[in-house]
Amino acid sequence: MEEQNILFREKQRFTQFWLWALLLGLAAIMLAGFVYQVLLGGTFGNRPVSDVPLSIMVALIGFGLPFFFYWVTLTTEVMPGVLQVRLRPFHLKPVRIPLHTVRDFERVTYNPIDEYGGWGIRWGAKGKAYSTSGREGVLLRFYNQQPLLIGSQRAKELFLAIEQAKALGKGIAD
Repeated sequence: MEEQNILFREKQRFTQFWLWALLLGLAAIMLAGFVYQVLLGGTFGNRPVSDVPLSIMVALIGFGLPFFFYWVTLTTEVMPGVLQVRLRPFHLKPVRIPLHTVRDFERVTYNPIDEYGGWGIRWGAKGKAYSTSGREGVLLRFYNQQPLLIGSQRAKELFLAIEQAKALGKGIAD
């Protein structure tokens, strides 16, 4: 039933080119070292580790780290009277934000690094942020807590959905 009442849904991933270049570059170096040492019999690096630890490092860093960053997903859903945010795998279930606790909100353009220290679940001087990429989002201000920024590739749609959900939520509460 709740599925029918979703006014807005967005799933985001880390899409920064520099991040993927770094992750895949590191994976390529690890894989090349593995091939050179384990399959071709050379030694990888000035102080090489044995084959087993190298294999574990390749599995964790070469394959695990890129897979982890690919798997991380920020899901934002807006329903009448509530906004839900989930950054998988850090949230086992969505964080529910009752919209009656939101004093006001606005679409913003922000600098993730300067204002929040990067992407992910971040805390900064301006409050808390959920962000995976981009520079746009909706800033929520509350009656009794720090502001919360929800990063979005579709900030205008998110803003309009929150506006609609807040109005619909008032009708439900009445």
